[in-house]
Amino acid sequence: MSLRPTRILVFLLWSSLVAAVIGAATVAWLFHTYGRDLPDFRQLADYEPPTVTRIHAGDGRLLAEYARENRVFVPVAAIPERVKQAFIAAEDKNFYHHFGLDPFGILRAAIENIGRLRQDLRPVGGSTITQQVAKNFLLGSEVSLERKIREAILALRIERAFGKDRILELYLNEIFLGRRSYGVAAAALNYFDKSLDELTLGEAAFLAGLPKAPSRYDPERDPEAATARRNYVLRRMLEDGYITASEAQAAMAEPLRTRVRAETEVASAPFFTEEVRRRLVERLGEEGFYEGGLSVRTTVLPRLQAIADRALREGLVAYDRRHGYRGPLARLDRAAMAAWRAALAALDPGFELEGWRTAVVLDLDREQAELGFVDGSTGRLPLSAMRWARRVGEAGIGPEPRRPADVLAIGDIVVVEPVAGTPGSFALRQRPEVEGAFVAMDPHTGRVLAMSGGFSFRQSQYNRATQARRQPGSAFKPFVYLAALEHGFTPSSIVLDAPIVVDQGPGLPKWRPENYGDRFYGPSTLRLGLEKSRNLMTVRVAQRIGMEAVMDVARRFGLERGVSPFLSSALGSNEVTLLELTTAYAMLVNGGRKIEPVLVERIQDRYGRTLLAADGRPCEGCRAEVFSGSPPPPLPDERPQVVDPRRAYQVVHMLEGVIERGTGVDARDLGRPLAGKTGTTNDSRDAWFVGFSPDLVAGVWVGFDQPKSLGQRETGATVALPIWKRFMAEALAGEPPTPFRIPPGIVFVRVDPETGQPAPADGREAILEAFLPGTEPGAAVRRDEPAPDGLPPPPSPPPSPPATGGLY
Repeated sequence: MSLRPTRILVFLLWSSLVAAVIGAATVAWLFHTYGRDLPDFRQLADYEPPTVTRIHAGDGRLLAEYARENRVFVPVAAIPERVKQAFIAAEDKNFYHHFGLDPFGILRAAIENIGRLRQDLRPVGGSTITQQVAKNFLLGSEVSLERKIREAILALRIERAFGKDRILELYLNEIFLGRRSYGVAAAALNYFDKSLDELTLGEAAFLAGLPKAPSRYDPERDPEAATARRNYVLRRMLEDGYITASEAQAAMAEPLRTRVRAETEVASAPFFTEEVRRRLVERLGEEGFYEGGLSVRTTVLPRLQAIADRALREGLVAYDRRHGYRGPLARLDRAAMAAWRAALAALDPGFELEGWRTAVVLDLDREQAELGFVDGSTGRLPLSAMRWARRVGEAGIGPEPRRPADVLAIGDIVVVEPVAGTPGSFALRQRPEVEGAFVAMDPHTGRVLAMSGGFSFRQSQYNRATQARRQPGSAFKPFVYLAALEHGFTPSSIVLDAPIVVDQGPGLPKWRPENYGDRFYGPSTLRLGLEKSRNLMTVRVAQRIGMEAVMDVARRFGLERGVSPFLSSALGSNEVTLLELTTAYAMLVNGGRKIEPVLVERIQDRYGRTLLAADGRPCEGCRAEVFSGSPPPPLPDERPQVVDPRRAYQVVHMLEGVIERGTGVDARDLGRPLAGKTGTTNDSRDAWFVGFSPDLVAGVWVGFDQPKSLGQRETGATVALPIWKRFMAEALAGEPPTPFRIPPGIVFVRVDPETGQPAPADGREAILEAFLPGTEPGAAVRRDEPAPDGLPPPPSPPPSPPATGGLY
């Protein structure tokens, strides 16, 4: 009898041993079979979740956000304890005590799944937070026994390699919580418009309940289910000792109210922002840009950008109105007019209206049209506000309309603009066919302050300021005249303005350039040739100094592309972008210093480390943490000198005359020191104006995407200059007039602008002309002038009369 219990005990021991051996063998087999070819969990040590890249304007305002997943990464140390406790209570109560797997949780899930399988329901997992990290980061969401085994193996390995806080940090920043929210910080913003440290206990519990089924527990979809799930998490927190009974009761009584995320103030600079995005993607790759969590500080100033957008839009509309009305956006027939509001609501004009409105013509009489708007309101369009709308047909532009019916018909869907100061009155508008571009920049640093690449970014993202290459025409002439100054000419040198025939070489026809208007003015000063944009004088100058000299200047100023040895290149037959040409003009006004256009001031990574800085000059004194009242530390000027600053100033001084007396005279009434140059290409296919004040340079281009004539009498002065003038008037408003900076080594002499000769003291038309010492009228020519650092001494001037250095 006494042997029977012993035998039973021995049997149990052997059975346990055999079971343990079998279990160990099974576990070893599972590890061997499923542990092979697992993803490398060590990558989690360097894991940086994809986060939002933000682009900011120069004043700090947000321009745009780019991301593949809406996530805000928050280090675990910055996540409030209540938030961490809520997720641990809801998802893995033994997180800080298990080894990656929770046997009790697995057993509990197995028992629950028996009942769920009988009800034909999807089984639940007993996954720990560590297992969820393995699934979310390394395995995916496939529902299978094999994946669960691989997940368990990875969880054990992860627990051995990483601390609990690192595992929790990965989990809380990666988990999907609905509403396009990845991670708890993004969810807090999207559900409650709060940062993590602003969440109430109930709100933290609600977020912790979302991983199980984010869409099911969305309060907007099922508020009762969402509240019940929140309360379940609160009870778990109470059971685990994280909160008191009174805290749980107060949180359960709290209404569960989500809040729409407040609109972030976003500055508008779409063409500029897209140009920055495109350049950074080229530099960093798509992954580095869209997932890098970068903070990009740009150079654009929203105030100037708004002025530029408005000036370009108004200028293109003004040009378009001079060339007639092309008809309505659409026309409704009688049947459609019965539901005109629905038809109007369904119509997309295809471009940004920016204060304009779409309307349906409801009725017409002899004096006005009655308009209907999508909200049911009505307005009137008087004949006086559509007199510009001459019909465009095959025969050209028709006569001025005498009655509204000459322009409109009942059922027309049109674009109108409210008339300021006259409620209920509107003016007829249309989207221009012509396009344009605008660039403004700081001439001393190259920082791009405003950039508009067209009338409508929504309609066309093609940036005509940076991507369109067009002939600059006469806007290239300042660089021809600069080359002339470097080869011995002065602003008072005399050049013959008369017909010229150029032999272009064997087999090529003779070239006969012409002035605009086909007029000739005889002997004229170099200054006058630039002010009045005389083609024949420019060709003669280029012929005398040689196109190699012109090409050399073009190269130094970044305009060499397409400049050929042929004399036609002197009239701007090469192709440039507006940004390139504006940058070249900036180098004139900054004293001949080389600059590159800068769009990005600084790039920082998600940790605040600077990856790129536009200004990389060393500055020890800039690192002071406290301002002591001392002068700013000196910075070295590392910009290369591309031209003698005195000759650069001479060109600037002549370009001042373009606005005072020349083709840019319409801007003279701005009443401040300004300079610039018009540009018009053959057949008026392109219209330009690039000009500057001492500290701001701006350029304008207007033309058609498919090149064609802008029309008779449409030039840089009539099309582009008004846009530039609008911008400069508003951009410089309130700023005191600043004279152009005069470098050392300039001599001023009063001269007659027509002859270049010294003028009498009482000469009314006399101007102060800028000369290098020894080159002023009546002085002996000096050839020993000092040159700026890095530049060769000035070349010997060509033979010329001693007083003026002229050319006939």
